Amino acid sequence: MNPKINPYLALFIGAVAVSTSAIFVKLSSAPAAIIATYRLLFTVLLMVPFFTPKYWREIRLIEKKDWIYSIIAGVFLAFHFIFWFESLNYTSVASSVVLVTLQPIFAFIGTYFFYKEKISLGAFLSGILAIMGSFIISWGDFKVSGMALWGDFLAIIAAVMVTAYFLFGQTVRKRLSLFTYTFVVYLISSITLLIYDLILGYSLFSYSKQDWVVFLLLAIVPTLLGHTLFNWAIKWLSTSIISMSILFEPVGASILAYFILDEVLTVSQWIGGLILMAGLFLFLWKNKK
Repeated sequence: MNPKINPYLALFIGAVAVSTSAIFVKLSSAPAAIIATYRLLFTVLLMVPFFTPKYWREIRLIEKKDWIYSIIAGVFLAFHFIFWFESLNYTSVASSVVLVTLQPIFAFIGTYFFYKEKISLGAFLSGILAIMGSFIISWGDFKVSGMALWGDFLAIIAAVMVTAYFLFGQTVRKRLSLFTYTFVVYLISSITLLIYDLILGYSLFSYSKQDWVVFLLLAIVPTLLGHTLFNWAIKWLSTSIISMSILFEPVGASILAYFILDEVLTVSQWIGGLILMAGLFLFLWKNKK
């Protein structure tokens, strides 16, 4: 059966939706952990009305090992958001988002060591090219400000965290439906973040109206709309094409940051970003199977 909507159009809309994430974070004055908490918590609450008895039965049948892996994946996802959102307090949207897109490189390194997946010479060299681009960005930010370099470092840690989230989640995902797995992991992440907020003594409610609007928009636009469209499009498009869409996020986020936040790209960000995305494009292309 042919889709009612062109899958490529859905992919483009999803990529634009995901690109808004960093912009929304920049528009909030709340702590990074609080922003992450409500992004995931609101997402879970919005999913509840669609959680049919079929999904509840699936949850009751989850094995102990899958629960353990889901909990670990949820914790890593929580800290991915903490580190990434925190990085946006120190560095530009362009630098942060571009560095977070290093995730496929870290993922391949992880699958090589944990699942013995082989890497071709071409993919290895393109990965090195992407990492060189990240160093150019970080070096340029260091010359601008030491705190910008700290933001770059946090963004790279965020990329490592989301890689760990995928590594622990991929085996569980094979045995659970997408909706059930997403709901469980997001719920675990929300609980992790709430505990983190309470330990650090963050207020859970004393935020401006704009902050609450941002929390809700983060749940609806980049999380539900963006990732849901990716998951819908994958029925008709290959995984490699979906993976390529990650290259649009830095571009889209940088364009939005220019018009909404008045951020301008430096020469090092232009050069490093182009090199990183070229390397990442070649890396994903070499591993498209």
